Amino acid sequence: MELRILGMVMAGGRGSRLRPLTNLRSKPAVPFAGKYRIIDFVLSNFVNSGIHSIYVLTQFRAQALLQHLRDGWSFGDMQKQRFIIPVPAQMNIGDHWYLGTADAIFQNLNLIERSQPDLVAIFGADHVYTMDLRQMLRFHRDRSSAATVSALPIPASDSEAFGTIEIDDDWRITGFHEKTRDAPQIPGRPGWCLASMGNYVFSTDVLCDVLRKNASDEGTRHDFGHDILPKLIQEEPVYAYDFQSNQVPGESEWNAGYWRDVGTIDAYFEANMDVKSPEPRLNLYNHEWPIRTAAFPEGPVKCTFNEHGRRGVLLDSTASSGCIIAGGEVVDSVLGRRVFVDARAEVAESILLENCRIGAGARLRRVIVDRNAIVPPAAEIGFDRENDSQRYTVTETGVVVVPGPPTVIPLTRVEV
Repeated sequence: MELRILGMVMAGGRGSRLRPLTNLRSKPAVPFAGKYRIIDFVLSNFVNSGIHSIYVLTQFRAQALLQHLRDGWSFGDMQKQRFIIPVPAQMNIGDHWYLGTADAIFQNLNLIERSQPDLVAIFGADHVYTMDLRQMLRFHRDRSSAATVSALPIPASDSEAFGTIEIDDDWRITGFHEKTRDAPQIPGRPGWCLASMGNYVFSTDVLCDVLRKNASDEGTRHDFGHDILPKLIQEEPVYAYDFQSNQVPGESEWNAGYWRDVGTIDAYFEANMDVKSPEPRLNLYNHEWPIRTAAFPEGPVKCTFNEHGRRGVLLDSTASSGCIIAGGEVVDSVLGRRVFVDARAEVAESILLENCRIGAGARLRRVIVDRNAIVPPAAEIGFDRENDSQRYTVTETGVVVVPGPPTVIPLTRVEV
């Protein structure tokens, strides 16, 4: 059975807990695993699932995201059935920006009405995971659900950190609970409860109706999790979809159910470190489920020099195109595009983002170096917390973030 599916990707997050990485970009535009951006994962999940009609709703610090969408996600056809279109906040309804997740969709209700889809998939752009959306869509259809919420089983002891879902034996949602220590457990699975992933599938007529009702209610946050869904479960069948049951083509059981919220510097750092492990839970090498991103005409990774005291080494690490390890040593690290590591530099357990340069003899440990940053020769970062904290952001676990300068955009020269 074929259904018309419209994708709505919520990509307007400030990402305040990821500062300074989000000082100049929105959270979905933050680089991840060297060559990707966080938004690439949700968009790849949509496209790999056969959903090619997608609106990306932007808001805060959207320029870097818009440039990435242009570079990596521009496609279309003559029938206009295949598109990924960024939609900036336009104040279509009222003199205000998006008041919440539900209001963001409501302000763009005209896009849904013009498309006339059977179902609307509303997903966030802030998480790293792989998912075959077709299985969630079938689950929604088979249960004649008004709305379906993607949910991740978590240990009950962790429930205080998440919004959790209460369900019956058939996984119909009976309640929502906000970060409570005593969240209801999954029927038949003692010790486990369900955390909402903030990804939803709605039947179109239901979605339009509840959004209009919510828009006129001044006593709400205009949010799906806080307002829309708690009311809807009292009137319509709403179900939770078990994300751990999702089987991505080409993946093994080891990779099933991988999902990371990279909302803090420490969580972002650990998720990147997962990628370079010998058997990562997040598989970036699955040809049946490729993670797509922008491609650039750059040379391959190069390690140069093999001399006493000057040897280009890259161990237990990932490096993106255009990287040159010019006599330095890189261990347990993740390198973005066009990173240059000079002679006798030592980089360990670090994330080097695009186009940064590590000077000769510099030493880095547990450091995130942002795009275009230059670490001077002989500098030592990550070894003296007190000294580092005077110049950089340092997290509770000791991860140091070296900010980069604003990107300079070269302009064409015009003879006048």
